[in-house]
Amino acid sequence: MEIWLRSCYHAMALKCVGRLHPVLQQLRNPATACIWRTALVVPQQHHQGTLLSRHLATKSSKGKTKGQARVNINTALVEDIISLKDVEQDMKNVIESLKEDFNKNLSIRTSPGAFDHILVKTKDGKFPLSHLGQITLKSPRLFVINMASFPESADAAVNALRQSQMNLNPELDGTLIRVPVPPVTREHRENLTKLAKQLTNKAKDTVRKIRTGAVHNVKKCKTTVSEDTIKLIEKQIQQMADDVSAEMDKQLTSKSKELLE
Repeated sequence: MEIWLRSCYHAMALKCVGRLHPVLQQLRNPATACIWRTALVVPQQHHQGTLLSRHLATKSSKGKTKGQARVNINTALVEDIISLKDVEQDMKNVIESLKEDFNKNLSIRTSPGAFDHILVKTKDGKFPLSHLGQITLKSPRLFVINMASFPESADAAVNALRQSQMNLNPELDGTLIRVPVPPVTREHRENLTKLAKQLTNKAKDTVRKIRTGAVHNVKKCKTTVSEDTIKLIEKQIQQMADDVSAEMDKQLTSKSKELLE
């Protein structure tokens, strides 16, 4: 019985080898082998794009932005597509410009720094008023500017103060400029608050333009970069714009509170 079973197994093994023989012969043929390899290998460009997309996708964090998961792309991985660092810096520069606008245009005139933005036109060019004269707050209602170091620029300084749109009426006495501070009314404070909102909205428009330009540049690479990768980069850019916009809202809230107190 045992001998018979062994004979059956041997016969079955030979039959299987016989069926595989034509396949083995085809694999030995170089042309056929090339076809098999081509069918099994993923095109390199698509494969790299897929790997990049998957790697970028793993950078998602658990935080939420407007109900969506945040992304944190390694900028080095997409440098050949776009410089996210440059885009982010451009957006941050808008915030810094907004802060400067707040300081220049939204002063309540309660400190010498309220005149920092005033430029005096002289024969040698334009100079900040604070560089030409010593500004002192003598009382809550009176500034005194000592122009002894540049007496020849005293008249120009008076003109600059009158044209500063700060509702000032300076008086020149020798090398001293006395600047009475008009009372700050509630209406004036509210107008400054409205101006703060206008400046903020203008800054947000600038950020949107930066975002639109960056996204446009990314889409130019759609023929060489996978669609998933482009979407992730676009999401990162939108996220940066949202963060900057949120920071601007904080600046506006803080400034409005300061103006209305």
